[in-house]
Amino acid sequence: MISVDSLSLYFGAQNVFEGISFMINQNDKIGLVGKNGSGKSTLLKLLTNNLSPNEGKVTSLKNIVIGYLEQDIDFEDRYSLIVDMQKVFGDIEKYKLEFDQLNKEIGQRTDYESKEYTELLNKLSTTEERIRMEGGYDTDVKIHKILKGLGFKQSEFDKHTSEFSGGWRMRIELAKILLKNPDVILLDEPTNHLDIESIIWLEKWLQEYTGAVVLVSHDKTFLDSIVNRTIEISFSKINDYKANYSKYLLLRQDRQEKQIQAKKNQDKYVEQTKMLINKFRAKKNKAAFAQTLIKKLSKLDIIEVEKEDLTKLNFRFPPAPHAGKVTFRMKNISKNYGDLEVLKNINLEINRGEKIAFVGKNGEGKSTLAKIIVSEIEFQGRTEFGYNVKYGYYAQNQVEFLDSDKTVLKTIEDAMTGDTNLKVRDVLGSFLFTNDDVDKKIGVLSGGERARVSLCKLLLSPVNFLIMDEPTNHLDIVSKDILKKALINFDGTLIIISHDRDFLQGLSNKVYEFKNQNIKEFLGDVKGFLKNKSLENLDDLNVKSSNKNAPKIKKESAQKISYEKRKQIDRDIRKLERSISKLEDQIQDLEKKQKETDLLLADPQKFKEITKEKNFFENYQLQKDKIQTKEKEWGELVTKLNVIKKNTSKN
Repeated sequence: MISVDSLSLYFGAQNVFEGISFMINQNDKIGLVGKNGSGKSTLLKLLTNNLSPNEGKVTSLKNIVIGYLEQDIDFEDRYSLIVDMQKVFGDIEKYKLEFDQLNKEIGQRTDYESKEYTELLNKLSTTEERIRMEGGYDTDVKIHKILKGLGFKQSEFDKHTSEFSGGWRMRIELAKILLKNPDVILLDEPTNHLDIESIIWLEKWLQEYTGAVVLVSHDKTFLDSIVNRTIEISFSKINDYKANYSKYLLLRQDRQEKQIQAKKNQDKYVEQTKMLINKFRAKKNKAAFAQTLIKKLSKLDIIEVEKEDLTKLNFRFPPAPHAGKVTFRMKNISKNYGDLEVLKNINLEINRGEKIAFVGKNGEGKSTLAKIIVSEIEFQGRTEFGYNVKYGYYAQNQVEFLDSDKTVLKTIEDAMTGDTNLKVRDVLGSFLFTNDDVDKKIGVLSGGERARVSLCKLLLSPVNFLIMDEPTNHLDIVSKDILKKALINFDGTLIIISHDRDFLQGLSNKVYEFKNQNIKEFLGDVKGFLKNKSLENLDDLNVKSSNKNAPKIKKESAQKISYEKRKQIDRDIRKLERSISKLEDQIQDLEKKQKETDLLLADPQKFKEITKEKNFFENYQLQKDKIQTKEKEWGELVTKLNVIKKNTSKN
C-alpha cells in the first residue's frame, strides 16, 4: 500500500534517516518505536507527503485514502459536533434531501412513458449511487457509535466544537478519521487525551479494523494489544520485527547477542588472516598465497554490531524538605462549572509519605481536584496545607506554559532560583539535553522533549508534595520507566493522575476512584484496587451496571452516645489538640536551632570554632534525636485524635 525506498532525511548536519526502506501492507498493524526525538513523528509526516525527503522516495497505491492524527493540530471550529461529523461524509445530507424530493416527485407523476419521467428515474439512480459512495444511510449510526465510544455524551452532540477543551477536540479529530474508514491510519500518540474506557474502546476498534495501521505510542499495554509488527528507529536506521512490542524486546536482545558473537568470530578470523599475510608476504614461494588472502579479506563484509541505545533519562527528585504529619486537608469541597456539578462535599486528608493515584473517567473531577489543591481555580469549601509543606505541580498541559521562542538553556536558567547550587548544563544533561541541544528553541522540540524540559523545571526546587497530572504524555517508554522509578524513590507525598495502566502499577499505596461527583478510597496499588473491584481493567470503571434487583443492606444504626460520654470525648479531643499544638511549636523551635547550627557548620571558619567545643558532636546528635522523638510523639497523638474523631462520627 505504501512503499519507502532508500529514504534519507537530514536537517543541516543532523541525520534523521539514512537510507531506510520498508513496505506497509494491508492488515499490517505497525508500532513505531524509538526514543523521543528519534524521528517517529517525522516519519509519519513523510508517509503522508507533508514532508519531502532529501533522498529516496515514498510511493502509495493510486487513490489510497490515508487518515492521519497528528500530535499538534490547528483546529478549525466552524460547526457543531454532530455537523462536523456529518461533514466527513461530504455532501451526503444534501444528496439525501435531493433523493427524498425526487422520490416524492416521481410518486406524484403518472406519465410513465415520458422522457421527463425517465430522466427523473435516472437522476434518482445517480443520487442513490452518490449516497452509497459517500457512506450510505447508516452514517448516523456510525457517528453515534464512534462518538459514544470516544466518551462523548448525547447531550454534547449539538455543542459547537469551540466549546470543547483541547483534549476533547483531539478526540473530535480522531473520530473524524475513524469515520472515514481510510485504507491506512497513521496515529501519533492517540491515547494522550483518552481515558481508560476510551483507550480500551479504541484498542478493540483498531483490532477489528481491516486496513493498515501505523501507530506511535508509549503505552506498552496499548501497543501489545494492537500491533503485529514493530519498527524501531535508532541512530537514523530502522529495525523491522514481525512481532508485538513485548516480543520485539526479546527478539532485539537475541539479535544483538548473535551480532556480538558473529562480530567476535569475524574479528578473530580477520586477526588470524592478517597474521598469515604478514607471515607469508615476504616469502617468494608464499607471496601469491598472501595476495589471495589479501583479496579475500578486502571482499569480506564487515559485521557491524547495532549500537545499543543506552541514552536514558537520568534523574532523581531532590530530598523532600521535612514537613508535618499531615500534608493536606480539604473539607466540604464542591465545584461547579456553570450548571455542571463536578465535585460535591469532598472531604480528604493526605498524610506525609502517601502515594496516591486518582483514577476514573475523564470529566469526573480528577484534574479539577488537583487544581483545587494548588488553588488554581475557585471552589467552595476549605483547604489547608500542613506544616512546612512545599508543593510542586505538573499540569496536564504543562508543556503549553513553555515559551516557544526561548532556548532550552534560557528556559532553565530563568526558572532557577537564587538559592540553588545546581549547574544548569549538568541538570540539562541529566534530561538528555547536551551540547547544541541546549540551544534549540522550545518551538522546534518534539512533544517528548518539551515534556522533559517541563520535568526539568519541576526538579529545580526541592518539594515534599508532588501533584502530577498525566506526566507521561509524550514521554517515550524508557523515559516513562525512569520517571516511574524516580517517583517510587521520591521520599515525599505524591498524587498521580494517569490513564497509563502499566505506569500506575506499583506506584501508589492508595487509590481514589472518582465517580458521580465524589471519591472512594481503596488502600494499596492499582493491582489491589482492580482485585478489590473484581475488574480486569480500569476501563470497567463505571461500565458494569449495578444489579437493581439486589437486596439493599441497611446499616444498623448505632446507639447514641450518652451526654456524659460525649462531654468526656470532647474534653479528650481538646486535650489532644492542645498537646499537638504544643508539640508543633516545640518541633518548630528545635528545627530552627538545628538549621542555625547547620548554617554554622557550612561555614569553614565557623566549623573549626564550634567543633572545638566539648562533646559538640554528641550534643548535635542528641538534638537531632530529640526532634525525631518529638515528631514520633506528635504522630502518635495525631493518629489517636483521628481515631477518636472517626469513631465519634460513626455514632
